[in-house]
Amino acid sequence: MEMQRCSWVGADDLYQAYHDKVWGRPVYDSQELFAKLCLDGQQAGLSWITILKKQQNYEAAFANFDPVIIAKFDDEKVEALLQDKGIVRNRLKVNSIIKNARGYISYTEQGNDFSEFLWSFVGGTPIVNTFKTMAEVPAQTPESEEMSKALKKLGFNFVGPTICYAFMQAVGMVNDHTTDCFCYDLHLEGSEGE
Repeated sequence: MEMQRCSWVGADDLYQAYHDKVWGRPVYDSQELFAKLCLDGQQAGLSWITILKKQQNYEAAFANFDPVIIAKFDDEKVEALLQDKGIVRNRLKVNSIIKNARGYISYTEQGNDFSEFLWSFVGGTPIVNTFKTMAEVPAQTPESEEMSKALKKLGFNFVGPTICYAFMQAVGMVNDHTTDCFCYDLHLEGSEGE
């Protein structure tokens, strides 16, 4: 018998592996959170599977999402990236990763913890929802709106409330696996629950 998954997953093996092992699992590492946030920004106007299939190319093109290295990228580097067929060749999106890296560096150089900052929008622990269908899942929430505003103040872009909510789902700040999905209870075991 096949395992019941969230209805958005589809038949692609890569997508199923992402859903089963990555999506919704809490992430606390600051650099990993930075990388996920940048990748979610690349998704704007595209399907997530498009970005997921290019993730390794992004990691190669953007120094494994090391903000210290990315923050030093110059115009010449941007032009080279725009020739890279392995990523989305959109100037605004390429520049957004560099801009976000500079915002990240500026924030952390003041002694701030990026992970603590992001997790503060959910009180430091995952919000466990009980949605039965994907139709019930919101595109954004008051928490994602607050996160979006705060990130923009730090100089980030491609971090609107909808992108922030997709990010919060991906890194386990919210458990939006539907209640019939086999991952729903797995994630409950890893969090304090409600």
